Amino acid sequence: MKKMVRRPIPILAVALATSLAAAACGSDNAAPSTPTAVTSSVVPSGAESTTEPGSTDAGSTDAGSTTDAVTPIPADEVQAAIETIPVSGLTPAEREGLLHMREEEKLALDVYQALYERWPLPVFDNIAAAEATHTASVKVLLDRYGLADPAAGRAAGSFESQEMQALYDALVAQGSGSLVDALTVGATIEDLDIADLRARATDTPDIALVYANLERGSRNHLRAFSAQLEGQGAGYTPLHITQSDYDAIVAGAIERGPAA
Repeated sequence: MKKMVRRPIPILAVALATSLAAAACGSDNAAPSTPTAVTSSVVPSGAESTTEPGSTDAGSTDAGSTTDAVTPIPADEVQAAIETIPVSGLTPAEREGLLHMREEEKLALDVYQALYERWPLPVFDNIAAAEATHTASVKVLLDRYGLADPAAGRAAGSFESQEMQALYDALVAQGSGSLVDALTVGATIEDLDIADLRARATDTPDIALVYANLERGSRNHLRAFSAQLEGQGAGYTPLHITQSDYDAIVAGAIERGPAA
């Protein structure tokens, strides 16, 4: 029998925007700050950088100049691994979970791209590239199980779910206020992603494989955003996972390689 851990996750965009403002310790929305200079680049697909979240990039003297440097497992490699696993019969909760995570990973991608245009730090560009792979990995499962893709034909910033649309609009608006606000938005997205993946945990092997890899990536991204906030003299208070979970993640080393 499959073990499903479920909890409702209603998200009110207005309430989240208020929580984000409270979580941005040291944030000043009245006057946007100047981004810290970071020297980095997107890691090519299939490659691993030696830079870790929280480390200072070469050539930078600012301890807050960090970047996420982990390239996620490419979608084609995920698909190859999935094809070795027998197809399962999905529960309604599993089907809902895949559709939700497809849009949530797209939301992360679209928000980071929007924030990169406002605050051109490599941390936003690099993690956006990772999120593109994440949402593509979920799409592999949608195709495998014949589920209609809610992101099909959708432009950046456009979502089928009204809840997800409202969340995107609130996050981009919040992240446009200041650099600290933008980094707090990044941490909040990863915080939410970890909570949502854990809430939708399943023993179905192919879904479990993808979700484990997505959560590993989100933990690395959360480390990167937390380090950036620390470099700005700010901090982050988790809104969706517990404080103890957050502290353990941030204190942990970067995670490399497939999760399963």
